Amino acid sequence: MKKREGVLKEVDRVEILTLIDNYVDLLLESTDIVTRPARTKEEELPRDTLLAEHGLSLLITVSEGKKRHTILMDTGHSAIGVLHNIERLEVDVSAIEGIVMSHAHMDHTGSLYPLLEKMSGPVPMVVHPYAFTFPRYVKRKDGRLERFPRTLVRSELEKQGVKIVEAKGPTPLAEGMILVTGEVERRTAFEKGMPNAFVEKDGALKQDPVSDDQALVIHLRDKGLVVIGGCSHAGIVNTILHAKKISGIDKVHAVLGGFHLTGPLYEPIIEETIKAIREMRPEVVVPMHCTGWNAIERFSEEFPSAFILNSVGSKYTFLSSQFSG
Repeated sequence: MKKREGVLKEVDRVEILTLIDNYVDLLLESTDIVTRPARTKEEELPRDTLLAEHGLSLLITVSEGKKRHTILMDTGHSAIGVLHNIERLEVDVSAIEGIVMSHAHMDHTGSLYPLLEKMSGPVPMVVHPYAFTFPRYVKRKDGRLERFPRTLVRSELEKQGVKIVEAKGPTPLAEGMILVTGEVERRTAFEKGMPNAFVEKDGALKQDPVSDDQALVIHLRDKGLVVIGGCSHAGIVNTILHAKKISGIDKVHAVLGGFHLTGPLYEPIIEETIKAIREMRPEVVVPMHCTGWNAIERFSEEFPSAFILNSVGSKYTFLSSQFSG
C-alpha cells in the first residue's frame, strides 16, 4: 500500500487516557503500555472513586519533537461522569484543543454541554453532518420504537462557543498528527451496521445507516497505525480497513475503542471479526464500551499477548523506537 504523503504525519508518542468506559477496576496492575490510576494520594486511600457508565470518553495526546497536542473524543453518557473523573484524575481541561464526536448517540455526548462550560475560548468540534439528523430510533424485538434523545443542537453548541467543523471525509487535526476518518466505507460482508436503527425522513421510517460513525487514526513512527473507534457502528474491521486506505499505511500497531459486538444482533459476527483482526496482526488490542463481555473474553483468548483489559482511568502510552525523553 502506497503511503499518502502529507495526509498523516508520524508521531513519536501517543497517550490515550480513559475518562469514561463501562468498566472500572482499581486493583488492575500497570504494565509497560498501560498505567493504571494511583490508588493512594499522599499515602492515604481516597474516599472518592472513579465512575464507570455505559459510555465512552477518551483524552488523546500526541507528540512529535517539541510539538504536543491534546484532543477529546466523546464525552460519555451522563452529565456527571466525565466531569467527576476529570477532577479525580486531575486533568487540565485548558489543554484540550478540540473535540471529536464519533457519532451523536447519547452514550457519547452526555457530558458535552457541562464540559463546554468549563472550557474557555472557542472550541473546534469535528462532527459528521449526519450527526444533526433527528429523530432517530432503535427498534426493539417486540417492534417498539424508542427515540434517541436529541443530543447535538447546532444553535446551543454555537452559543457555548463551539466552532462546528462538519466533514463527511477525513479531517486532519493537531498539525496533521491526528486524522478523523469521516464516514467509514462499508466493505466487509459480515458487518451489517446497526440493523435495528431507524430514522424518520419525509414522514417515513427508514433504515438508519448511522453515517456519522467515525474514528481517529494516528501514525506511530516505525510502529504503524493506532486506530481508535467510538462505537464502530460501521464495523471495527471496516474502520481499520478505512484507516489504512485514507492514510496509505498498511501496518496496524494498536486498535482501541468500542467494537459494538454485544447482544444477539452482533455476537454472531464475533468470530469473523476476530479472524479479520488477527490477520492484521496488531500488537495491542483494547476492546472497550459496547464490545460486550462475550466478545472481550474471546479477544483475551485469541490475542493473549496483545489484549489489554480496559478500565476507567487507564492511560495507554505508545512510543516510537526513536522516542527519547
